[in-house]
Amino acid sequence: MAISKKEKSRLKALKLEYDLLKVGKESLLKIIDEVELSESVFNSNAIENSTLSLNETEKILLDMDISRNISIRELFEAKNLARVMEYIRTKAPETELSSELILFIHKMQMLIDNIKESIAGRFRVAGEYVRVGSYIALPPEKIEKSILQALLQFSADSEEPLVNRIAAFHLDFESIHPFCDGNGRIGRALINYQLIRNSYPPVIIRDKEKTFYYDAFRKYNTTKETRLMEKIIYLALLESLNKRVSYLKGETIITVADYSHKNKISVSTLLNAARRQTIPAFREKGVWKIISTWDRNKAL
Repeated sequence: MAISKKEKSRLKALKLEYDLLKVGKESLLKIIDEVELSESVFNSNAIENSTLSLNETEKILLDMDISRNISIRELFEAKNLARVMEYIRTKAPETELSSELILFIHKMQMLIDNIKESIAGRFRVAGEYVRVGSYIALPPEKIEKSILQALLQFSADSEEPLVNRIAAFHLDFESIHPFCDGNGRIGRALINYQLIRNSYPPVIIRDKEKTFYYDAFRKYNTTKETRLMEKIIYLALLESLNKRVSYLKGETIITVADYSHKNKISVSTLLNAARRQTIPAFREKGVWKIISTWDRNKAL
């Protein structure tokens, strides 16, 4: 599952195209980020077993009524995570990630109408142990030093590809599991902090693909294998770049199903290629889309 030399070259070329196209179009990119916000919040919360649908998440973020009663916790988990993501978008370009900033972001996420204030914005302390499945996280007394080491390692490995460094940090962070609650949401938010800090767009780790996501942690916890997480972040980043490049070009965007019908090509073939990111497809609200003028002979 390691990222090949060809894939690295493809990511580099797509990033260069994105950098060239985005000049003078910051307002368009901001709109894309704003429209994508509810989808990003929904997926991160769904990975943590939130019962909110995408539609309900959208309504909560727009302060609209929803048709059923939901818990105060789920309401604030959505609102607070949106605040975190918006904060990261503005903060990351100007400030290096640090332990203090991680704690501040956690505090933003965990203030849930007095429910979680006692654990908000601090690492686990003596007596606070956590586990994820059968994996027992690092003891509290080792957390601060381990977070600092992970941050230093991320900065020190500047010759390593960014995707590899982010994957390694994310695996380390979740293995440390520094908080009593909120580790998954904060960890995924930090992926985007590191991407935005390095002039890449944010990504969405999707609930529908959480089996592979969890497999990456299992592999790391047993063998220190990082390649599966590298692949997950690589594919998410390609998809994010393909989406933004498509909009920056001003292309007509259609569903992959419509493209399949118009060009007489199997929709299953296209969807498989979209998942592998061998075609410039991307998802909006779970629906795969592509530019209408894409040359079907380029790659599948």
